[in-house]
Amino acid sequence: MHDRLRPLWDFDDLEATEQCLRDQLEREDSDGGRAEVLSQLARVQGLRGDFDACERLLDEAEPLAGSSPAANIRLELERGRMYRSSGDPEAAYPLFQSAFGRAEEAGEWYLAGDAAHMCAIAVDDLKLQEEWTHRGVELGTRQPDAAYWAGPLLNNLGWAYSESRKHERALELFEQALEVRQRDPDNKSAIAWAQYAIGYELRALGRAAEAVPLLEQAAETLPADEYVRQELEQAREAAG
Repeated sequence: MHDRLRPLWDFDDLEATEQCLRDQLEREDSDGGRAEVLSQLARVQGLRGDFDACERLLDEAEPLAGSSPAANIRLELERGRMYRSSGDPEAAYPLFQSAFGRAEEAGEWYLAGDAAHMCAIAVDDLKLQEEWTHRGVELGTRQPDAAYWAGPLLNNLGWAYSESRKHERALELFEQALEVRQRDPDNKSAIAWAQYAIGYELRALGRAAEAVPLLEQAAETLPADEYVRQELEQAREAAG
């Protein structure tokens, strides 16, 4: 993974993330760098559901971005996320498309993968989701900095098929996602969630006995998670 600001993020602790980003803002020595950090502070506010504060930070960052490719890509990504999270996916999708094109042109491969992932979840059309997933996964095979995004892309597409009750295709995608996740053995929670997803689909397909061992592994890694525990109990009951 190559994103200089990603190590500052802890999605389970937004207060700590905000402080790390504010400290980083003080260290930036260019307007473009400050615009990048402000875009991430805006994302923190978006995750809190404070879309007015999110927009104010993006508006503050925009004139600082100048000709910085990374800053402009991040601003499009975060404004798109703001629109999507606040209930306007139609306004979000063109921004994600533009961010993807900018990132490819600039060789910002991690951000390109992020943009492909956002394009895929900003639309309801399964065919279009397939296209963006393929595009993002293929990018990761060519550019190691984008390889991280294969897991989220495959996972998100799997759930889209699952919600459409196309469980065979969902299972196939979740199995691919687990294979990708296992290439990063230190990310144990991601592996566990991939195991959970496979277990969920196996039970949905009437193969609960096969689901139980995977769900037990997931529960061992995520012992406090209610969804994993409930799915394991249901699989055990269905398996007899």
